[in-house]
Amino acid sequence: MAAKMVAVGYAASLPISEERSLFEFETPMPQPGNRDLLVRVKAVSVNPVDVKVRMRKQGTQAQPVILGWDAAGIVEAAGRDCSLFKPGDHVYYAGNINHPGTNAAFHLVDERIVGRKPKSLGFAQAAALPLTTITAWELLFDRIGVKRGERADHRSLLVVGGAGGVGSLAIQLARKLTALTVIATASRPQTQDWVKSLGAQHVIDHNQPFAAQLQAAGFASVDIVLALAGTQRNAAQITETISPQGRLGLIEGVDSLKAFDMAALWPKSVSIHPELMFTRSSFGTPDMIEQHRLLSEAADLVDRGVLRTTMTGSFGQLSAASLRRAHAQLESGTTIGKVVLEVA
Repeated sequence: MAAKMVAVGYAASLPISEERSLFEFETPMPQPGNRDLLVRVKAVSVNPVDVKVRMRKQGTQAQPVILGWDAAGIVEAAGRDCSLFKPGDHVYYAGNINHPGTNAAFHLVDERIVGRKPKSLGFAQAAALPLTTITAWELLFDRIGVKRGERADHRSLLVVGGAGGVGSLAIQLARKLTALTVIATASRPQTQDWVKSLGAQHVIDHNQPFAAQLQAAGFASVDIVLALAGTQRNAAQITETISPQGRLGLIEGVDSLKAFDMAALWPKSVSIHPELMFTRSSFGTPDMIEQHRLLSEAADLVDRGVLRTTMTGSFGQLSAASLRRAHAQLESGTTIGKVVLEVA
């Protein structure tokens, strides 16, 4: 008889208040392919993509959908063509959106998108990092082309939604690895304190008009905007305040792009840079291994004290009930940083 494991998933898109919106079930233990690692999951974190997929993708009672793309754990087995990791290695990663997720006791992942876990962090602290680190890193350095170094790039950067998971990493990366001047948006005292602690040099309230606040801080416009949250609501303000020949980074999908008035952006020659961190793994791009290198470098930066975890809370052991609470927290729109769950 094939070995089985426990996972948390769903069969139908239901409000998170419904008990069957997420439930526990048994499923066969996955077997690694040639480049796959079988990881014993020790901790996971929850991202907005989990909520979005839960509400658009249907499963069945016989084959529930397993969500979750952030994980930290221990390699249990490795496929025959694996060369980067071996059983017993401690790893962290963000998975592939087209494969079953990490909300399970064991998980399969291509080793080319896996990094070594930071030695200075526990599994829960490490699980908060992969998806948001990759998203922020790729958006800044691969898509927009920000230059690293203390003297290389002196443009201004506005991070809209600075206290969220991606914003929390984008602020750190920009402040620690570049010469960008970082302005973050945050609307509550707690979130304002959080983004300042991460290194934001200026903070504005995204519930108030941007232009006047930026001018009061000494900015007639901003060179780079990362629109990470509330993009449809803030599109007109971003268009107004982004500099001619500015760079606009988007992560919230096609609807966020549609919110912008192209006739207003066109005269400024603003370039638009979509970022989906699943692109490399979904299409099996030739440079897929860059995510392994990125996460490994990020682990080194954490261990050197340059970057810090964005874990702000734990919802205890992974179960259907605890995962429902984590989803509800995310849906509330008040999450600071990342919430995690540990796996028994």
